[in-house]
Amino acid sequence: MKNLFLLTVGVLTIISAQGQQRKIAADTMITSQSEVEINGKKVAYTAITGMQPVFDDTGNPVATLHYTYYRKNEKKKGNYAERPLMISFNGGPGSASAWMHLAYTGPKLLTVDDEGFPVMPYGIKDNPYSVLDETDILYVNPVNTGYSRTIPESGKEVKRDKFFGINADIKYLADWLTTFVNRHNRWLSPKYLIGESYGGTRVSGLAYELQAKQWMYLNGVILVSPADYNIFQSDPAISVAMNMPYFTAAAHYHEMLSGEKQATSLQRVLEEAEAFALDELMPAIAKGASLTDEEKEVVAAKMSTLTGIQKTNILRQNLQLSPSYFWKELRRDTDGKTVGRLDSRYTGIERVE
Repeated sequence: MKNLFLLTVGVLTIISAQGQQRKIAADTMITSQSEVEINGKKVAYTAITGMQPVFDDTGNPVATLHYTYYRKNEKKKGNYAERPLMISFNGGPGSASAWMHLAYTGPKLLTVDDEGFPVMPYGIKDNPYSVLDETDILYVNPVNTGYSRTIPESGKEVKRDKFFGINADIKYLADWLTTFVNRHNRWLSPKYLIGESYGGTRVSGLAYELQAKQWMYLNGVILVSPADYNIFQSDPAISVAMNMPYFTAAAHYHEMLSGEKQATSLQRVLEEAEAFALDELMPAIAKGASLTDEEKEVVAAKMSTLTGIQKTNILRQNLQLSPSYFWKELRRDTDGKTVGRLDSRYTGIERVE
C-alpha cells in the first residue's frame, strides 16, 4: 500500500501505509528570538522556520519546502538593504540542509566528539565561527528532503519531472527563492548562494536561472567541497590549480607548512596560494612537455612551500598533485595518518588490505 497525500486548508496530510496520519502545514511560519557568541561578541538574532509552497502556473501549491532563516537583529528594524543574505544548500542531491546548518555556518552546532560522533546526551552549543555576524542565512530543504514534500492534485500522481532532475531542481527552486525574497523584503540585500557537494552543481545552475529568468542578480557563489565537475577534471591545468588553495588551507591547519608560511595568517597564505595557482601553476601545467626542467623545479619548489608535500614527490606527480595523493601524503612522515576527504581537519588510519 502506497502512502496517501491530502491537502486540506493549507495542510498536507500524509497517510502512511499503516494508516498513520502526519500533517505538514503547506504555508506557515514560526518565529523565535535567540543570541549566539561569535568571535567573542554577542549576536542577537531572529530565527524563522516554516513551510513555503512551490506554486504552479495557476497559483496552486504543488509542493511545500521547509526552511530555516536566521536574521541578525538590527537597530533599524526592517532595513536590510546593506545586510547580506546567504542562501544555503547541502548536496546529495537528496540531502537536507542539516549539515551546513548544524555543523558549519549556522549559529548553533551539534555537540560531537573529536571523531565526529554524537556526545550523549544529545545537544547543541554556540558556533563561534558562524557567519551570522556578517550575513543573514537561509537554509533550504529541496523537495523530499527534511520535511519538504510534493502536494499531489486530488486523485492525481505528482509530476515527478517537475522536481526530480538537474534542470527541474534548479527551475522550481529559483521560483521558490523569488517568492521568499519577495515575502521577506530582501530584494535590496546583497545575495550569495552557497552549496556543498552536489549543492555546488545546484547553486551554479541557480546562479544562471535566477539572473536569466528571475532578474535576481547575485553578488557571489560559494562552492563547499564541490562534486561532479568532470569538465574541470578533464583539464589538469584547471583542476590542479583549483585545488591549490584547499591544499594550502589543510596543510596550514595541520601545521605542515614551512616555518615562514606556517607563521603567516591563513588569510594571507591563501591569497598567496590563489595568486600562485592562477599566475604560475596553471600556465606551467598548460605548457605540458614544453615546460623545461628548470621551470618545473621552480614551480615544484613553490608548490611544496604551499602544500607541505616534498618537492621530489610533487615532481614525481609531474606537478599534477591530486587530492587523493595529498590526503595520504601530507602526514606520512609525521604520524602516517591520512586527512579527511570531506573534512580535512579529521585524521584517520589508512586501512591496508
